[in-house]
Amino acid sequence: MTRLILLIGLPCSGKSSLAQQLVAERPQHRLIATDAIREQLFGDEAIQGSWLLVWSEVQRQFSQAVEEKRQAIFDATNAARKHRREAIATSRDRGFTHITGLWLDTPVQECLERNRLRLRQVPEEVILQMHRQLVDAPPTLADGLDRLIRYSATSTEIAIASVRTNRTYIH
Repeated sequence: MTRLILLIGLPCSGKSSLAQQLVAERPQHRLIATDAIREQLFGDEAIQGSWLLVWSEVQRQFSQAVEEKRQAIFDATNAARKHRREAIATSRDRGFTHITGLWLDTPVQECLERNRLRLRQVPEEVILQMHRQLVDAPPTLADGLDRLIRYSATSTEIAIASVRTNRTYIH
């Protein structure tokens, strides 16, 4: 079974830090990160460039991970339901058989504060727009995920929903 962890969260929610930690602990996992792809394509991760070029490279890396039979972590905001569902459908088309959504539900004010401390800042209005997208259409199993883990930095509880059991667990 080829698995994908699809990270979901606002800019500055901790996705990239978590992804790097997971890969450090599990070097057999392949990290597919849109920021790294932008760096590779445009010379700077801050340059948005053509999304079609970025997405084409994401798809190529999805296929390569499946060919190598490597589990992968997809590090992108995945805030908009449409884009999240497209990423899930594409990853399945490329051969991933089990997809876990890992939603870092970090409070928007904390993300804005972290952003202010960064060298490469995301425009505040972009973070607020993505926050509205997540509030209006939060990740669910109906997006096509096999499992959804919601981690909130403000709570010690982690909610885990699974397609197999059709139950939500609170830890």
